[in-house]
Amino acid sequence: MEISKKEYSELTRKKSPDSKLFVDCLWAFFVGGLICVFGQILTETYLRMGAGDRDARTWTSITLVFLGVLLTALDIYGKIAKKAGAGTLVPITGFANSVASPAIEFKSEGYVLGLGAKMFTIAGPVIVYGTLAGAVYGLILLLSRR
Repeated sequence: MEISKKEYSELTRKKSPDSKLFVDCLWAFFVGGLICVFGQILTETYLRMGAGDRDARTWTSITLVFLGVLLTALDIYGKIAKKAGAGTLVPITGFANSVASPAIEFKSEGYVLGLGAKMFTIAGPVIVYGTLAGAVYGLILLLSRR
């Protein structure tokens, strides 16, 4: 069966869901902002508990990674991401989710070939390129100070 471009366009228009770009952007902005506000609240809480600035920020990162993995394991993060879209890609929680998701999905294949091998499927390139970018930026900074 051969169809024309016009017929194909009409068919895809009928089958494709309507895009609510403005509403989707608002959800992403709202949820991403909430994650950031929660991170700031954590930092302020750790500071008030007597941690130094650097320690408070470290504990905030650790807490956000833990919560990202926990919510992924409980299948809550995915439901939030379905509604919020890019808002859940806030670096620390989104990264925790991207590492935990494949690991949880493939745990039935065993610890080595399932969990261990699949854990870095998505996160591996992020780690590699992040490390490479850090080295390049460090080199640029080093050379610019001479």
